[in-house]
Amino acid sequence: MSQMLNVTNPVNGKSLHSYPALDSASIDSTIERANSAFAQWRKTTFAERAAVLKKVAASLRDAKPALAKMMAEEMGKPIKEGLAEVEKAAWCSEYYAEHAEQYLGTETLPSDASSSTVYYQPLGTLLGILPWNAPLWLAARYFAPALMAGNTCVLKHDPNVPGCAQGIADAFKVAGVPDDILVNLPITTSLVSEAIRHPAIQAVSFTGSAKAGGIVAATAAGEIKHSVLELGGSDPLVVLADADLDTAADIATLSRTINAGQSCIAAKRIIVVDEVYDAFVEKLKTRLEKLKLGDPLLEDTDIGPIARDDLRQNLHRQVIETREAGAKCLLGGKMPEGEGFFYPVTLLTDVTATMCAFKEETFGPIMAVVKASDPEHALTLANDTEYGLGASVWTKDMRMAQHFAMELNAGQVAVNGIVKTDPRLPSGGIKKSGFGRELGPHGIKEFVNAKQIWIK
Repeated sequence: MSQMLNVTNPVNGKSLHSYPALDSASIDSTIERANSAFAQWRKTTFAERAAVLKKVAASLRDAKPALAKMMAEEMGKPIKEGLAEVEKAAWCSEYYAEHAEQYLGTETLPSDASSSTVYYQPLGTLLGILPWNAPLWLAARYFAPALMAGNTCVLKHDPNVPGCAQGIADAFKVAGVPDDILVNLPITTSLVSEAIRHPAIQAVSFTGSAKAGGIVAATAAGEIKHSVLELGGSDPLVVLADADLDTAADIATLSRTINAGQSCIAAKRIIVVDEVYDAFVEKLKTRLEKLKLGDPLLEDTDIGPIARDDLRQNLHRQVIETREAGAKCLLGGKMPEGEGFFYPVTLLTDVTATMCAFKEETFGPIMAVVKASDPEHALTLANDTEYGLGASVWTKDMRMAQHFAMELNAGQVAVNGIVKTDPRLPSGGIKKSGFGRELGPHGIKEFVNAKQIWIK
C-alpha cells in the first residue's frame, strides 16, 4: 500500500484531504518523463517557449480562485493574498517569456581567437524542492526561467500543499502545452534524496529552512550537481531619526504580517534609533492592533492561521523565552484557545541581541523591536545574525542610506521600501540564507551551460 500525503486544515485542525505519495519506482518513471521531454523541448526556439509560458500564465489566471482557495485550506493564506500570489506567478511566466532571449543572448568576447563566443544552453531536467508558504509564487520563479532556458522541470512541493502542487500541474495540462515539460513529484520527505540522486536530474533549486538546505546541498554536491539555495532569514528593518515614521510603520507592519508572518524576507527585527524609538513603537502598536485574525477564506481577514501546530508551538516558545529574558509584550503573546492553529499578532519591545526573538528566525506574526543608540549601533545590530537574506533602512539622508546599503550583510537591501521578490531583479542570500540567485538576468543563468567556443 502506498504512503499518503495527509493534509490538516490549519483553520480547524481537522483532516482536509489525502494524496497518494509516489514510491521509488514511480519517482523514477516520473522523472524519466521530464527527461524524455527535454530532448524536444531543448530544440524549441525562444519564441516557441514564450508562447507556451504565456499559455501557462493565462491558465493560472483562469484557475486563480481555485488555487487561492486551495492555499487558504492547505496552509492558511488569506484569500486576498492568495489571489495576488497567483497573479504574481502568472506575471513571472509572462516576464520570462518576454525577456529570456535577451538575457541568454550569445556573447562575443575578445581573445586570441578569430572568434570567441559564449552560448547559454540548457542543462537538462531540474528538480525544484519547494516549501509550503508561497506554493504558487515560489514554483513560478523556479519553472518560468528554467523552462524558458530550455530545461524541463520536476516540481517537488512540501507534503503540506499537495493540492497546490497538483493545481500547478493541472494548469499546465489545461494550457495544452507540450507533455511533461513540467511534472509533479508528490513524495514524502524521506525520498527527496533519492530524487536528487536520480541520474536524469542535472541540478537542484531549493527553498526552505537552513537545516534542510544543508542536507539538500550536501546530497547534490555528493553527486556533483549544482544547487541554488534560498533559505531562512532574520531580516532587519532599520529606522533612523529622520525617517518618514508613518510610512516606515506602514511598511514594517505589512512586511512582518504578510502570510501571518510566514515569509523568509519578512522584516523580523525592527531596529530603531533611540530618538524616535517610543514614537515608532506607538505607531506600530496602533497599526498592528487593527489587524483582523480569522478564517483565511473571508476577504476581510488580515491574518490567517499558522500552517502547522508544531510551527505554532515553536513560535510560542520563542515568545515565552524572549519575554522571560526581559522583553515587554505590548500585544498578543498568548496561545489562543479553540480549534485551529491561530496565533495572535504579537508586539515585543525592548528586545536585545541576546534574546531568542533576535537570535532565532521567527516564522509568524511576531514583531521584535530593538533600540539602537545611534546609526552605527543600528548597523551593528542589523548585521548581528547568521542570516543574510534581505534588509531595509529608512532615512531621508541619501548618503547615510548609501552607507547602510553597502554595509548591510544581505543579498538585497531596500531603502525606504519593502524587501520583496520581483521577476525583474535578482534575489538570494548570503551566510545561512543560502547561495545562488533567482530571478532577473542573474537567476536564469543559474541553470544553463555557459559554453565558450573558440575558433581560430
